[in-house]
Amino acid sequence: MRYKIAQDVKEKVNQLINQLKMKYIDEKRIYCIRSFDVKTRAIARIWGMSRLFAEVCGIKPCYIIEVNAKRFDKLSKRDQIKTLIHELLHIPKTFSGALLSHRGRYHRINDKAIENILKKVKI
Repeated sequence: MRYKIAQDVKEKVNQLINQLKMKYIDEKRIYCIRSFDVKTRAIARIWGMSRLFAEVCGIKPCYIIEVNAKRFDKLSKRDQIKTLIHELLHIPKTFSGALLSHRGRYHRINDKAIENILKKVKI
């Protein structure tokens, strides 16, 4: 498995954070990578840094958005944006390094929720 910094994905993510007014997300602490030769079926994944690392090592929480080159790069621009929004929705408003599940008490991360967001901001 190989990784490479994905500057193009980072630019899209920063743009989405601003357009969606996700002010709780510190875009300087979001990193984006493109993975090659991975065995996962996932199009993209988000990795959070556990609170333990923050407390023990003194590192502020951050997130890594990984896109699977084989799958992500084949998607239409709209589907790429939907995928990135999906990953951003996993970040809690506390920006603690934790990740939100797909179904919570006050939120859902699914296609319907993402489509609603796309309609509101007209992306």
